[in-house]
Amino acid sequence: MRSGIVRFVNLILAALLAGNEFGTWVAVHPALGELSMPERIRAEQEVTRRYAKIMPFWMSSVVVSCLAALTLGRRSGAFLFTLAGTVCFAAMLISTLLGNVPINDRVLELSPKNDSEEFLRLRERWDRLHAFRVLMNVAGLGFVCLGVLRERGRR
Repeated sequence: MRSGIVRFVNLILAALLAGNEFGTWVAVHPALGELSMPERIRAEQEVTRRYAKIMPFWMSSVVVSCLAALTLGRRSGAFLFTLAGTVCFAAMLISTLLGNVPINDRVLELSPKNDSEEFLRLRERWDRLHAFRVLMNVAGLGFVCLGVLRERGRR
């Protein structure tokens, strides 16, 4: 029973994170890119402020739930898939902390009227880092799903 709850929580958290990050990549930020520069900077600042309140807990909880799932048994076939998923989510978190967060902090300091060029340079780098995060989140979700399927297949 405990194993099922841990895996369920891990899958829900991982799926919500991967879906959110994918959605921001294909819908939110491209839509913001259609705004005039001052509007876009202000919109990005508001989105960044909102996400800054929730994402540290959410991203960390996915990694913690992966670590909890890893404790369920090193001898199971699910372990290697879960380990691979954990590595993907840890890489996403490290990339976020070292790359995206410093950019976000700087974007929050920009003047919507005066800092368009710097914003565009920052946004280009942020987008590349975010694409990596999306890849890591989707791969991580795929691996933890394979871990659950492998575990369920043995029962």
